[in-house]
Order: sequence, then structure tokens, then C-alpha cells
Amino acid sequence: MPLRVYNTLTQAKEPFQTVHPGKVGMYVCGPTVYSPSHIGHMVGPVIFDTIKRYLTYQGFEVTWVVNITDVDDKLIVQAQKDNTTVADLAERVTRDYLDCLKALGVDGIDHMPRATEHIAEIISINAELIARGYAYASGGDVYFDVSKAPEYGKLSHRDPEELLAGARIEPSSLKRHPGDFALWKGSKPGEPSWESPWGPGRPGWHIECSAMSMKYLGRHFDIHGGGLDLVFPHHENELVQSESFTGETFATYWLHNGLLTKEGRKISKSDPGTIVLMSDLLRAHDPDTLRALLLFSHYRRPIDYGPTRLDEIERGLQTFRRGFERFEELTGESYYRLESPTRRGDIETGGSALLRELAEHRERFLDAMDDDFNTGGALGELFEIAHALNRYAHGPELEGPQARPDRLAEYRSGMVVLRELSRILGLFLRPPATRAAEEGALTGDLIGLLLELRNRLRKEKNFAMADEIRDRLSGLGVTVEDRPDGSRWRIEPRRGGPAS
Repeated sequence: MPLRVYNTLTQAKEPFQTVHPGKVGMYVCGPTVYSPSHIGHMVGPVIFDTIKRYLTYQGFEVTWVVNITDVDDKLIVQAQKDNTTVADLAERVTRDYLDCLKALGVDGIDHMPRATEHIAEIISINAELIARGYAYASGGDVYFDVSKAPEYGKLSHRDPEELLAGARIEPSSLKRHPGDFALWKGSKPGEPSWESPWGPGRPGWHIECSAMSMKYLGRHFDIHGGGLDLVFPHHENELVQSESFTGETFATYWLHNGLLTKEGRKISKSDPGTIVLMSDLLRAHDPDTLRALLLFSHYRRPIDYGPTRLDEIERGLQTFRRGFERFEELTGESYYRLESPTRRGDIETGGSALLRELAEHRERFLDAMDDDFNTGGALGELFEIAHALNRYAHGPELEGPQARPDRLAEYRSGMVVLRELSRILGLFLRPPATRAAEEGALTGDLIGLLLELRNRLRKEKNFAMADEIRDRLSGLGVTVEDRPDGSRWRIEPRRGGPAS
């Protein structure tokens, strides 16, 4: 199936065709860095990181840009509350954001420009918009004149009057029309400022993204992404000012991800009751669990966060963890070190029933991704592959006297397929993070001691006490499996985690 994407601009799925053959330019709006990252901040980065992974797998050379807004009214207010500077606040919050991205495996961002590093480009665009008659200076500010842009509203599919009636308009006596928006703001005493032809000031929010996206991707690029809440006013304003400046198409495809909700409320800094800090979540849950939460539904749909949902996902991912452990038992290899294809191609089944089954699931996985990056459907197929491999891994022909090398080779080839597809979703890239080495070693020694005692009790036919040890361990989250070659144990995910 050819790749199709849903374009907010046309409200339809369209065949994916790039501005430059074989290359993709993608810009995604990043955070305004005035407070620590919460789970909602990770939705866009994880989704578009997955999109880049898939486009790269398809053979495209992808350049991905995510901006940082490091000067803004919110930053100024928060810095005053914290008795610090805007620059220091922005640096501290940006570090936190980058740490969270790294933890979730978001490693495909090629450029992360900051607004304060692009003042010259912003001033240049403003001056050109004034020269073209689309903008005007007024009292140290510069505004875009929406009455001069007849297509204003084409992204959000509403006429300008309807947009302005439903928008939160920033009042100012310096505007010609209530809906005109700021491209440059004259500075107040004590605020960060830069010299400009209109006096000292700082950029407006929307113009930052126009300047940074065009600098790194050109005047016309392929994908512009962001949250659904950015369609208006941010992306609408960004589009109209950019196309008024260049006279060209700004972005071919506009992709908007659904928002994260908690108990039906959008997770937002403006609603403190919904905030769940990433630092708290990362202490309570494996990063793969958090990434899977954001990929389990189609990216355009809302994602409902909750501790119960995270527990469900964490337990579900044990399907894969147990498979990885079994693979290492049978082959002596680590799943995390398997080499797998990095480009799309056909797989050889060689007459193997297992590999034919996996090839069918793999094709459905790729069909889901080709259908507007349906990660939820793709993840469902990944589970089917894991279940098939886990069933096969306990067959009589993989170990013991009846073991057959050809069956083990088929099994290994199947694990390579799982590795190939899971890497597209950015899952299981590395082993789960462990607790401190001393704590882990002590836990293992204590469980080993209990199992040694249990084995002695079983030899003495004191089965009641042996079963009690097993049951008490199970209550603590430790699963014991009795096998011909001895007892094995693993720690299952415990219920819990941040509830707010």
C-alpha cells in the first residue's frame, strides 16, 4: 500500500509526495520552556520520532527540526516568580525536556533551534512583511494585518470573522483590527529585548516558527506537525505570515496529533490538577511503557492517561520481555544486540510455517503504518508476532534431545523480524533500566536463598511449606517457574505509580 497521510489543510488522506525526491523536511513545534516537562509534552515528540523512523525505513532522508521557545510572556512571568533570569529558567527547563526525550528514545531530532538565536532572521521577515503591505509598525510593536490575507482561515477551515469571534484576542489600542497578531513586541522595562528598526523588543510567538523552519528546511517543506490545539491560532498565523512573506506554499502536509487527557481533561500547565511530571513517571515506570502508552492509539485521536492504563500496558509488555528472556536461554544471544533490516524489503520464508505467519503480520504492520502512520494497528500486529514466537519457543524441537538446528534458525529469523518492526516504533531499543547494582544483587541473592530453601523442603516432601514460599513470593510480584533443569524466577510489574 502506498503511504498516505491525513492533511489538516485539505481534511483528507493524500498520497505522500515530497518536495525533493527522496528527502523529507519535517518541522514540529516544541515547548515554551517555563516549567518542567509533563507527560503531555512527550506526545508530539514520540509520535513524530516514530514517523521519522518509519520514513527513514522507507528509504527517505529525513531532516527533523523541533524548536525551543525560550523567550515569551510566560517565561518572563515565571522567571519573576522564581527570582531568576529568563535565560537561566529557559536553560534549566530545556535540560529537563532533553533528558525526558532521551529517556523515551526520541533521538532523531536533527536541529533544535532556539528563538533567541534567530532574532536577525525574525527581524528580516518582519521588515519584508511590512514592505509587502502585510504588516505594520505601531508604537514599537509590529502586527500582521489579517485583512490583507484573503485565505486567512484555510487551515482551520473557518472564515476569519468566525475565527476572531471564537478566539481569545489580545486587546491593544495599537492594532488596526482586533484580530491582527503581533510579529514583534516592544519591550517593557526589565524584560529581555533586542534592538530592531521599531525599537527594542522581542519576537511574537508565531513568527519564531516561521523563521526557524524556513532557515533549516527552506521556504517550502514537506511536513509541519504539532498538537491539535495549535491549529488556531498558532499554525493558522504561522501559515499566513509565511506564505505572505514568500508567495509560496509553506508546508505541504499539516499533521496534528491528538491531545493527552486525564479523566477527560486535557493535560495542561493551565490546569494544575492534570499535571503528571515526567520525572515522577520515569521513576515509576519503564520508558517503553510510557512510549507504548502514546503509540497504542492512532496519533490523531486523544490519548487517555491514567495509572490503571499504565499498569495494563506494563503487564502487556511482559509478553515481549518473557520472549526476550526465552530467546537468550535458547540461543545465548541478547535480543537487544540482534542486527535487523533498516530499510523496507521482502523477507524470505523458505517454506517455514512460522515465518509465513510472521510475514503476514509484518505486512499488516506495514499496511497500518502506510495508512497515516497508524501506530495502534501496527502495535497490535507486533503483539501477534510476539505471541506466535513465544508459542514456538516452547516447542519440543528447540531444546533437549529432539532439538533441530533448522527450527532454531527459523525461530531466530522470526526474532529478527520482531526486532526490525519494534525498532520502527522505537520500542525495546535497550534492556530495561535496572535499579542500583547493589540493590539488584541483594534482591537476586535473597530470592535465590528462598528458592534454595524451597527446593530442600520439596525434597523433604514438605510441600505445604514449599508452596507457601512460592505463594508469598507471588504476592510480592515474583513469579516462580519449576522446570526440569531447576526453578526460575522473574519479577513482574507491580501495580501503582503516580496518580496525579
